[in-house]
Amino acid sequence: MFKNSPIIVLILEWLLNFFHKQMNMKNFIVYTLLFWSFYASSQVIKKDTIINDFIVIKGDSVTISLDEIVVLNKLKFKTTKEKRYYYWYSKKVHNAYPFAKLAAERLLQLNDQLAKISSNSKRRKHTRKMQKYMEGEFTDKLKKMTRTEGKILIKLIHRQTGLTAFDLVKEYRSGWKAFWYNTTANLFKLSLKSEYHPENDPLDFLVEDILQRSFINGTLEKQQSRLLFDYYEIVQKYKDVDVVSVINNR
Repeated sequence: MFKNSPIIVLILEWLLNFFHKQMNMKNFIVYTLLFWSFYASSQVIKKDTIINDFIVIKGDSVTISLDEIVVLNKLKFKTTKEKRYYYWYSKKVHNAYPFAKLAAERLLQLNDQLAKISSNSKRRKHTRKMQKYMEGEFTDKLKKMTRTEGKILIKLIHRQTGLTAFDLVKEYRSGWKAFWYNTTANLFKLSLKSEYHPENDPLDFLVEDILQRSFINGTLEKQQSRLLFDYYEIVQKYKDVDVVSVINNR
């Protein structure tokens, strides 16, 4: 707009001459810098702009980083019983999630390592080594989990890895082992084939709601889900969910 305007240039030159005659050299330099800074800034920025999460202020070179802020609706419970059920189930999710998160991390680590091994026998050997490490580190802890926590864990393994627990066993052990693992789980009313679908299953949504709130308040460390769903798109669907009924029917 001002780049090639002779009027603006003439005005600036007239002002500079005026100040040169009327003021001492120190003030002259200060005003010169001010006027030409204004002129230069008018060439670059026409209005306040947001670029790649930074705000650029008109007439200034300062950039301010914009941190992402996620706001969820405040929890509202119809009864004390519903509140008690929600926080009881929240505790179960908190107990199960770290294992699912770790399973995803170990799976990624294992796949990266196997990608560097060409020999099938060495790949199997390395997989067994990782399995024994995992069993030795977590078997005792997993044995202490309740059936409810076990069901949540199986669901969250699918959330964090993109594979069901059954598929993981089948992939890294054998189909036969996966069959028997699933049969054993069924004795406790668990299925290693369970999938995680918060967009369709109200109980899964309840788990996701607990996770999202826990990520925001910092009680759980966020790990991106490997499944494709948008919590913020489905939250309205379950705004009137009966927490007590959903948990009782788990």
